[in-house]
Amino acid sequence: MRYALVALGIVVLVGGLAAVKFTQISSLISMGKEMQKLGPPPEAVGTAQAQEQTWGGSVSAVGTIASVKGVAISNEVPGMVSAIRFESGAFVKQGQILVELDSRADRAQLASIEARKDLATSNVGRTRALVADKALAQAQLDADESALKTSSADLNALRAQIDRKVVRAPFSGRLGIRQVNLGQYLNPGTRLTELEAIDTVFVDFTLPQQRLETVKVGMPIKVTVEGLAGFSADGSIAAINPTVDATTRSLKLRASVPNKDEKLRPGMFAKVAVVLPEQGAVVAIPASAVVRASYGDSVFIVEDKKDEAGTVAKGPDGKPSKIARQQFVRLGEARGDFVSVADGVKAGQEVVTAGAFKLRNNAGIVVNNDIKVEPQLAPKPENR
Repeated sequence: MRYALVALGIVVLVGGLAAVKFTQISSLISMGKEMQKLGPPPEAVGTAQAQEQTWGGSVSAVGTIASVKGVAISNEVPGMVSAIRFESGAFVKQGQILVELDSRADRAQLASIEARKDLATSNVGRTRALVADKALAQAQLDADESALKTSSADLNALRAQIDRKVVRAPFSGRLGIRQVNLGQYLNPGTRLTELEAIDTVFVDFTLPQQRLETVKVGMPIKVTVEGLAGFSADGSIAAINPTVDATTRSLKLRASVPNKDEKLRPGMFAKVAVVLPEQGAVVAIPASAVVRASYGDSVFIVEDKKDEAGTVAKGPDGKPSKIARQQFVRLGEARGDFVSVADGVKAGQEVVTAGAFKLRNNAGIVVNNDIKVEPQLAPKPENR
């Protein structure tokens, strides 16, 4: 009897444990089904509204600053440097002496030739008088005049040789760093320094061939340079290359920009905006909202979540639940932190601007805009 009671107790205990386990498993299965209906947890994202903005027509490009006139100053003839008449970085005027080479031997020879010319001049004067009195033959006068011409030619040649040993500025501008020292022997063509005329500079840039009918000579441009905070310069298109590059299908342009304060230096990288005459309204969204992929650009538009009956679903807080619907878009021009949308988004629609990379189509989201950076048309980031 005792063993029967023990067996019955064990059966009751095992049955109770099985009932508890069954209840737990049933609860987990039910919870799993409920979670499956609810879907994955919503993602926290930041959003912004698409805005209708009026943009002045412009075409953006990148370019390089080039000097209107720039040369490497070098000597024409060999010789030893006897005098240096400039300092690195100095402004010089056209014709100003920069470097003199030793010309003592040439100047000594110059004195000899000048004396020979003076004698030839005197001889010609006396011979002419004697020939006029028929005291001397005409042949002697011809010989003396030939000697005078020869000495004059030798004198001019030597003076030119001496002048070639003086290096002068070919035009007004600012010099570079000096690369020659006093007493140094120079071979012909030795680089002495650079000379750049930068009171006006060129900006060379390219545009796609589709802009050929848009841009014209004389159209205004604006130039900005990274590293010069708040600086911009106005200029105009000076020339358009008549041919299109066969490799890049791009058009080369050159703009002229006044540079009186000399902030623009040749070789600088510059951003160029060609100002077009027309203005128009565009739908603009922050550039961070765009998800780029090989199959096309898209954005995630924030919408209310609806059930099969079309009723807006509500979250635990009683507010409508939100989803992110992926929408493919056709983008236009970018300006600052914004990009225009030619097709796919309307003004007033809310788009995801932060966290779009982790979303999928119709994913649940929670909007959190407590911390966000306001996009700007002309951002000026600080250097850190």
